[in-house]
Amino acid sequence: MSVERPGAIRFGDRPMTLVGADLPLDRQAPPFSVMDGEWQLRQPLEESEGKVRILLSLPSLDTEVCDRETRRFNQEAAALGDGVRIFAISMDLPFAQRRWCAAAGVERITTLSDHLHAEFGMHYGCLIKEVRLLRRAVFVVDPTGRLIYIEYLPSLGDEPQYGAVLEAARRALPS
Repeated sequence: MSVERPGAIRFGDRPMTLVGADLPLDRQAPPFSVMDGEWQLRQPLEESEGKVRILLSLPSLDTEVCDRETRRFNQEAAALGDGVRIFAISMDLPFAQRRWCAAAGVERITTLSDHLHAEFGMHYGCLIKEVRLLRRAVFVVDPTGRLIYIEYLPSLGDEPQYGAVLEAARRALPS
């Protein structure tokens, strides 16, 4: 049973409940299952073991800030190389994610849907209970599966510290 934190985040001017606890640094990233664009369950951490992973927790790709953030990380992905995988996770349905990626020309990151079970949202402290959306957050997982960077954004409209995220990912790459 996940812990519920009433009033832990605001959605507009309304206090909302977050499900799950905020994760601490320097521990193993919790495993989770999400759906890909073909409606197949995937375990992205397991499937990308041995690589640096950037996990983007997004409210919805169809919002201005999520659109901008996802496009930015898609551009940055080329410079990071094959040792880094970027996953954008939202509650958007898989066909909506696929449509958005095609329209935006996003090809270097993988969009995944937490809609079915909300496992990612609960395990990473990102599920907003009342509206069943994810709060904005970024996690960097090193090749051994350890959380080396965590940024929970205080407002859904805030953008992550792109430079800090990218630097954490670069530092985690094997020499």
